[in-house]
Amino acid sequence: AFIPENPDWFILSADYSQIELRLMAHLSGDERLRESFIEGGDIHRETAALIFHVSPEDVTDEMRYRAKSINFGIIYGMGAYGLAKELNITPEEAQEFIDAYFINYPNVNKYIINQIYSARSNRFVTTLKGRTRYLPNINSDNQRIRKSAENIAINAPIQGTAADMIKLAMINIYKKIKQKKMKTKMIIQIHDELVFELPESEIEPAKSIIKTEMENALKLSVPIKVDIDIGKNWLEAH
Repeated sequence: AFIPENPDWFILSADYSQIELRLMAHLSGDERLRESFIEGGDIHRETAALIFHVSPEDVTDEMRYRAKSINFGIIYGMGAYGLAKELNITPEEAQEFIDAYFINYPNVNKYIINQIYSARSNRFVTTLKGRTRYLPNINSDNQRIRKSAENIAINAPIQGTAADMIKLAMINIYKKIKQKKMKTKMIIQIHDELVFELPESEIEPAKSIIKTEMENALKLSVPIKVDIDIGKNWLEAH
């Protein structure tokens, strides 16, 4: 595991919480999905309650696990066969889950359809910051190639915007740390996580700077949440 260069220092891990689902809520404008994040609910538990027709209190761990797979699978364009394999169920059962999901989150379905139609016309999609992902194969006669491009059309604006956000946060955090002449060092970015090493005396001010800049890197219609943990090594900081 990563350890600080100075044995008296600590590792700080700052991780965006469910950033891709939050971006889906923002981009799709789905009210139910947005409300869940605004109210600080457990989106996987709430999704499970909706698709299994039970109260949130009656959601089992297995139900929540399945709902989590559906929540993230939808973002990546997973179909019934992919979800069936993921959950070890029949494709027919998987399709029922997907249909139930779209009934309860209708604007997510609209977002997906609109992204595909827009990409077919324009042959590209963009992030919220305007970065472009070109899709030359979106109208391919080869179904497998076309489906892959359609999945990118759905997901690239989400993953790409998440990448934009963390890079903007990195720039702003670096500036703030430099301004305050702190010893805190940014070590590495890993997906939606930033890792730092720092002296104990700077833990609280660093946490404040990092959390503020990451949660405000881009203004969305849902709150952004960052989880921060501290440890003597990277493992402990999770």
